[in-house]
Amino acid sequence: MIALVRSELYRMATIRSSWVSIAVFGVLGALFGAVNVDAWALLAGMGAFGFGVLGVSQHFQHRTAVLLYLARPNRLTTLLGQLLAGIVVAVGFAAVSGLPVLAKGDLTQYRNTLAIVPLLAVFGATNAAVLRRPTWLFLGYAGWFVFVEGLLGRLTAPLPFSSFLGAAGGDRTSLLVAAAWTLLALLAAAITVHRDVTTD
Repeated sequence: MIALVRSELYRMATIRSSWVSIAVFGVLGALFGAVNVDAWALLAGMGAFGFGVLGVSQHFQHRTAVLLYLARPNRLTTLLGQLLAGIVVAVGFAAVSGLPVLAKGDLTQYRNTLAIVPLLAVFGATNAAVLRRPTWLFLGYAGWFVFVEGLLGRLTAPLPFSSFLGAAGGDRTSLLVAAAWTLLALLAAAITVHRDVTTD
């Protein structure tokens, strides 16, 4: 498991799109944290979700999933290693980009955001394991967030991103709802991880 997590972290550090995304989001997060704590929390959450999605879906996008599963036939263990690597990257990103928030003395928001970031990383990674296409996932959830959760739910309904936002604000009920959504996505990924890997 440690070797798998290490190889996933190495892959994310050596693929240009991954480390450039982490660097750009890190700088933006630090700037947002210096100006507005809530903007930093939102960016940290979006970054964690995005890093989780990319960590899993890049194997399908770059057609390395077949090689990965040949080298590591136990797909549940492989998925768990990818989830752990996504959590490490997301928490590291949030912790470093939130240093201006910590410097401003807003320890509560910093702590709440760091608590929710692993759930967002796992939620993104497990959704990517099910759908396997990052563009569809990002566009679909962008529309879902704006139209369903924003316009219809007013960001107060017990839906995935609304609950993540509420949990980042310190609401314990929202944290439980966010954990339930993450568990549901994890179960869906565990069921569908054994599907065939197509080359299209």
